[in-house]
Amino acid sequence: MTLFAFLKSRPIFWLSVAGTTVGGGCFLKDLMQGGQFTKNTDETCKVVIVTGSNTGIGKETVRELARRGATVYMACRDMKKCEEAREEIVLETKNKYVYCRECDLASMDSIRNFVSTFNREQKKLDILINNAGVMRCPRSLTKDGFEMQLGVNHLGHFLLTNLLLDVLKKTRPSRIVVVSSLAHTRGEINTGDLNSELAYDEGKAYSQSKLANILFTRELAKRLEGSRVTVNALHPGIVDTELFRHMGFFTNFFAGVFVRPLFWPFVKTPKSGAQTSLYVALDPELETVTGQYFSDCQIADVAPAARDAHIGKWLWAVSEKWTQSEILQLK
Repeated sequence: MTLFAFLKSRPIFWLSVAGTTVGGGCFLKDLMQGGQFTKNTDETCKVVIVTGSNTGIGKETVRELARRGATVYMACRDMKKCEEAREEIVLETKNKYVYCRECDLASMDSIRNFVSTFNREQKKLDILINNAGVMRCPRSLTKDGFEMQLGVNHLGHFLLTNLLLDVLKKTRPSRIVVVSSLAHTRGEINTGDLNSELAYDEGKAYSQSKLANILFTRELAKRLEGSRVTVNALHPGIVDTELFRHMGFFTNFFAGVFVRPLFWPFVKTPKSGAQTSLYVALDPELETVTGQYFSDCQIADVAPAARDAHIGKWLWAVSEKWTQSEILQLK
């Protein structure tokens, strides 16, 4: 009886409960971090572009690439935040070859200017990581009139990738990494209203854009067959980043106090969220793997809609027309 006598004190009892709950939450948090890329690789001679890299998964991806010695271009819209992130990474990794360059994926002119600047500064590109994205935002348009989620998540990266194909092919073997999402399984390419002009649902528009990422990846892999340029897509997991900033349920006061603590054990940290991107970009065993979809550092299945080659070709043709990009012809 004396062994549990201390539990008769209410403060001690509740402190004990709180400690057990926190400990259990931390244990669960560790379990939910998913696959980790643990191979040691030397990327000293590699040149890498990472879009949307001033925060979240992109920032952690750049941090690890810099730690491994790569020359990294942080392609971002907000130059102030980009420079703050760059300085932090350079000081931590002692790698001075980390650069900020403006690239607003909601502007075709900005994308073209970024590529023009990059091609003046570099003659090679080993890895392109299409990481930037927006999620479930209120309906708005890019500078070129595209629905924001389709415009940034798909069309911006479509144009950027195609404009960089020449330098990627010159550098081969090289890799293109496309950060998609499990949300693609709920997606549908709305061929009658791709730009959400007749009706708009932020969730459906996001899922459509993530499905577009995978259809683009699979179609591009076909077009690059034999080029030694690979392209693969991935799901980073549910990650605690600024991507949720447009979802009021997660950002209001009530959610911050009562919901987020319950949600916290089940989401990945940005560092863990970057692991599959790093795996697909750097693992030597994936040098010839292309057209695949990964999750938790292993190949995963895609939704049936992502395997629709007819829709993939249709989406490519529309994307080419809308971005006015010069691209490879399908063999």
